[in-house]
Amino acid sequence: MNPARPTTAAVAGAVVLTTAAGLLAAANSASAATSCASPVYKRQFYANTTFSGTPKKTDCDAVVNQNWGTGAPTSGLPANNFGVRWTVTRDFGSGGPFALPVESRDGIRVYLDGVRKVDLWKNVSTTVKKTVNITIPKGKHTLRVDYVNWTGAANVKFAYTPRTSATVDKVKPLAPTATSVKYDKTTGKAKITWTKNKEMDLAGYRVYRRLKGTAYGTKPLATTTSTTYTDTALPKTGDVYYYEVRAYDKAGNASTGTADKPVTTVDTTAPAAPAGLTATRVTASVWLEWQPVEGAEWYRVQRAASAEGPFEAVSPGLTNASYRDTPSFDTTERWYYRVVAGDTAGNTSTPSAIADTGAPDVTPPAQVQGVSASGSTAGNNVRWTANTDDTEHYEVWKSVPGEAFPGPEIVFGDSWLDSTAPTDTTVEYRVYAVDAVGNTSPVSASVSALRLVPSSTPAPPSVETTPRDDGTGVGWTSPGEFTRGYYVYRRLDPNGAWTLLSDSLVTAYGFNDTTAPKGVAYYYVASVDYDWNVSVPSSTATADRLTPATATAPEAPVVWLEAPYTECTASDCVAHGGAGQDVEVRMMWNPDERGDIYGFQLHFSGPGGAGGYPKTTWGNYTWTPTVSGTYVVEVATIDVYGRVGPSTSLTFKVA
Repeated sequence: MNPARPTTAAVAGAVVLTTAAGLLAAANSASAATSCASPVYKRQFYANTTFSGTPKKTDCDAVVNQNWGTGAPTSGLPANNFGVRWTVTRDFGSGGPFALPVESRDGIRVYLDGVRKVDLWKNVSTTVKKTVNITIPKGKHTLRVDYVNWTGAANVKFAYTPRTSATVDKVKPLAPTATSVKYDKTTGKAKITWTKNKEMDLAGYRVYRRLKGTAYGTKPLATTTSTTYTDTALPKTGDVYYYEVRAYDKAGNASTGTADKPVTTVDTTAPAAPAGLTATRVTASVWLEWQPVEGAEWYRVQRAASAEGPFEAVSPGLTNASYRDTPSFDTTERWYYRVVAGDTAGNTSTPSAIADTGAPDVTPPAQVQGVSASGSTAGNNVRWTANTDDTEHYEVWKSVPGEAFPGPEIVFGDSWLDSTAPTDTTVEYRVYAVDAVGNTSPVSASVSALRLVPSSTPAPPSVETTPRDDGTGVGWTSPGEFTRGYYVYRRLDPNGAWTLLSDSLVTAYGFNDTTAPKGVAYYYVASVDYDWNVSVPSSTATADRLTPATATAPEAPVVWLEAPYTECTASDCVAHGGAGQDVEVRMMWNPDERGDIYGFQLHFSGPGGAGGYPKTTWGNYTWTPTVSGTYVVEVATIDVYGRVGPSTSLTFKVA
């Protein structure tokens, strides 16, 4: 006889008594008390084939695989007409396709949650085999195996195994649960843990990491069969990183990711050393610039008297990538600089490459040439020829008899209006050129000017400017008294000298400045009485020319028609509609970087002169022809000066 196979320690609670009554009582007690941890089966032996009454014995069995031959399976059971029942409840995770292979002599039935899935229930003389494929839903389910032996030899075998072919299994595993992460600030390592999945076909887990603000990549950080992973390569940059874990099965199906678990890393990474440092001498200082460094919160400039150092900090923490240093130096000194960058975590970069101010500049600019001065009622106008060397600015000195001048006038252009010069007094002027480090040129030739005493005749009360095609128009109103004429002055620098635009007197109430350049210009007008005395200046009028007076007319526009005129060549459109339908003309000027386009001028011509009058529009124009035939539309661009450019023609037919 082949006795029942010993299984787990749970069976140790079975007690065998010597009397029949004692045996029955012990069996009842053991059956009720036996508990088998999933996925171990609970096995019950019955002395009948109907599984009725109290089991003769209850124990635990790891697998259903028995061959009892012709003997009784356990003490107290007959050799024929007995039954054995196995029951297990377990968590199948996400479930999926399973195979149920059985072998039996005699009868076997398999149930899933009480629903019969396998039915081989007859007395047979040889072992019968069968495999049934089923789909088990996710979660916990109960499997029950009922086996009976009526006569003869007894053997039974049963298993449930996941089907892992990729063509069969399309069910994703469940995402891992209870994910957590611990970060060690000392080592910079992050340990991720999670709970083991319930899947029977689980192949392993994939761990992913991403930087905050980015997405997870397609390649995992690590693949493991364990339920823990330690990330030893986490950058120490102070950034936030996220982790997630995904389970994958033997068919290649992957679960969704777990909830993100963040880690804020310690920052031990210093910014890169600043690059591109330059040191340029300017007036009484050194101007330093460098390229911004990613991740840097501040910069500090260091200075030394030699390239070997020692370097000392000369600036506070700077937020901009530039600094003006004002050391106490003269033109014989040379300074060396470097810059370090730092972040909020206290990390400091290595120093930048050294930049120095170069050999001291002791060469002064050239003497200023072409100095002239002329008087007007607005003041004395001083002019000179601009230097082409390293001049940064000019100093204009003046000498007034009996007066002490407090200091030079600093001028950055090539002219200056001395509006404080006294009238009817000869004032002498000299000009110096000064470079960025303060070297001063030799003094220029001396020139003099006499500011005119203004007459009692009032200046024109109102002056206006109008940009035109051929110049800038300057117009004014009469001062209300008899005058011989007017002088018109212009300057391009709001602090520069005034230029008389015409040597001859202007006798009308307007003047066209045909030499007006592109950009801003300033004008004033003075009245001249019959004794040739000049009035005070009028108020200043400003003009902003978009194009110089010599500019060409605007280019021809691009023109096209909208539906129903949809089939068009460069100059011809065939109508799909007829008379009475709207024609929408669309226009666009060529992108010639001009800012002086005012609008468009359209001219339609058609049968019998239909539509033959010009139209001016700011944009697209819709027109409805009333007569069938062939039409021509000509469109030209108009600039703000009223100048009309060449036109673009488009022919279309109206049915």
